[in-house]
Amino acid sequence: MSGPAINVDELVAIDVHTHAEISKDGHGSLSPALFGASEEYFKAHGHRQPTIDEMAAYYRERKMAAVVFTVDAEHATGWPRISNEEVAESCAEHPDVLIPFASVDPWKGRAGVREARRLVERYGVRGFKFHPSIQGFSPDDPMAYPLYEAIEELGAIALFHTGQTGIGAGVPGGGGIRLKYSNPMLVDDVAVDFPELRIILAHPSFPWQDEALAVATHKPTVHIDLSGWSPKYFPPQLVRYANSLLKDKVLFGSDYPVITPDRWLADFAKLEIKPEVRPKILKDNAARLLGLTTD
Repeated sequence: MSGPAINVDELVAIDVHTHAEISKDGHGSLSPALFGASEEYFKAHGHRQPTIDEMAAYYRERKMAAVVFTVDAEHATGWPRISNEEVAESCAEHPDVLIPFASVDPWKGRAGVREARRLVERYGVRGFKFHPSIQGFSPDDPMAYPLYEAIEELGAIALFHTGQTGIGAGVPGGGGIRLKYSNPMLVDDVAVDFPELRIILAHPSFPWQDEALAVATHKPTVHIDLSGWSPKYFPPQLVRYANSLLKDKVLFGSDYPVITPDRWLADFAKLEIKPEVRPKILKDNAARLLGLTTD
């Protein structure tokens, strides 16, 4: 039985980037080889893979809300995904703290479009996670356009991984993962061709930080989340833009569980962010983008 909906006023932050890494039956979202490479990259050796129920308790204790998703990359990796329905249903059991996103492999074509519609209309999914490098596609490939069209029409959000990824790092051939697909400039065409589609560029986009800032300042619907990096490592230009031109479009994200919000927030407190901008990044911008407030 679901509880009360999110009360934004009672939250200290909204984390727009967390991962459901394991299903109820113990199936992982990545193959053991790719997951192990990610652990090594983040120095998160042996980190526990929490269930969604455990994630809810974790964020509730901290008076935070969190966006939760998995990654569907069956076409490129051959690894079965965690069910989007399971993620959404589990989040629905904790509507006071969890916000369900989904992931649909764009290579699934019309079947993927049908799934996206069903997930929004029947399961309350609020957005979709894309990881171009793992899914093996370029964001500007017309193959993915029917899926973007559906997401735009449904009023949902498209969140794109950008920059280097720890997944596959150190594995021969990078586990087949091509970094070039995660250049944020490839999302610029998406923002042009789908001008009403709300987009999040995930992570400080190393080595393409300037490209991400250019797209976000130029395209009204493009935002940036700050997940996957400790704030003490943020490029100076990212901090400068977050404090000024992009103060209403930058979002707190952790990449939990490989990076915890506790660690992220502790380092963010030491960052030179204007006092009036901090609440925007931590909560207000996400609340508006996710439709949790009318401001």
